[in-house]
Amino acid sequence: MSQSLGRALQILSSLGEGERSLDQLATELGVHKTTVLRLLRTMEAERFVRRDSAHRYRLGSRLFALADVAREQHVVREVAAPHLRELNQRTGQTVHLAAWENGEVIYIDKLDSMRAVRMYSQVGVPAALHCTAVGKVLLAAQPKRTREAVLQALDLRSYTQNTITDLDRLRDELATTKERGWAQDKAEHEAFINCIGAPLKARDGRVVGAVSLSVPDVLLNYEQVIELLPDLLATANAISADYN
Repeated sequence: MSQSLGRALQILSSLGEGERSLDQLATELGVHKTTVLRLLRTMEAERFVRRDSAHRYRLGSRLFALADVAREQHVVREVAAPHLRELNQRTGQTVHLAAWENGEVIYIDKLDSMRAVRMYSQVGVPAALHCTAVGKVLLAAQPKRTREAVLQALDLRSYTQNTITDLDRLRDELATTKERGWAQDKAEHEAFINCIGAPLKARDGRVVGAVSLSVPDVLLNYEQVIELLPDLLATANAISADYN
């Protein structure tokens, strides 16, 4: 761990116990005030800490937002786990669970195919928003202003010849995804791999995650993957019901 990162984590730990002044933090860390102040300015700019009118520091709103995301992801993962296992066993295919986190879609669980074929996706790693099924599901679910801001900043990288790299076409794809209630990745992210994804919803209609099935076409072609859609949607509905 880098020295600066270690000190920043110490600051957060101290502020978790209560507000602190610059002098108090410098004393607790055993370093000069200028070193602590440099870290605090960076952390304040990113909203991990905040400074009040008396120049005392507290935990910032960014940290609480991340805590809420982490708590929700844990609940979704825990609730989804038995349903994901059942879907994996019933279809024999790779199952992913993903969640929205600060403008990205993160894989939070994965069950590998029961076949000899393995996919490169990893838990904790972001999914491409424009060419994965879970990415499309969760991007389509965002409020219009958030979705458009993400789209404007998105790198529409071409992964395969099927990747959508036109912004207007992607907007149409997201509209279709939201309307029909599921998304497809037709060999758009990895050549020869087709994927379908569906949203997980809270009682208030808010989308809290996405589940997907991914299948290499050496096992099933695209039309055969689409035949698994009822299984996927049933799983998504069951998870949503248990989440509520």
